[in-house]
Amino acid sequence: QVQLVESGGGLVQAGGSLRLSCAASGTILSINAMGWYRQAPGKQRELVAALTSGGSTNYADSVKGRFTISRDNAKNTVYLQMNSLKPEDTAAYYCNADVTVPARGTYYYAEAWGQGTQVTVSS
Repeated sequence: QVQLVESGGGLVQAGGSLRLSCAASGTILSINAMGWYRQAPGKQRELVAALTSGGSTNYADSVKGRFTISRDNAKNTVYLQMNSLKPEDTAAYYCNADVTVPARGTYYYAEAWGQGTQVTVSS
């Protein structure tokens, strides 16, 4: 079983910065991609940023130039550096991982989600 534990959310004023962390644990053969999603009240969950094992990144247009996703492979941890935060960035942020896990001499692909961490940006 794969667990994702997020940290780093909180309350910040507009223009400020926060850094989210997400650590993956469990029996994992490989982490193929990790990313961050967010969900504001009354809205659908949306992709914020993603990072593949090959180093490719993908950002939502609304965060390009302000947010940076990075990863520490040795720690199975992904980070989201958020700068120039805006009130519209307020949401619950969820970590996501696509992983390969072992199973009785073979393997399978799985997806894991964190429990979410709240980011609130005041104007």
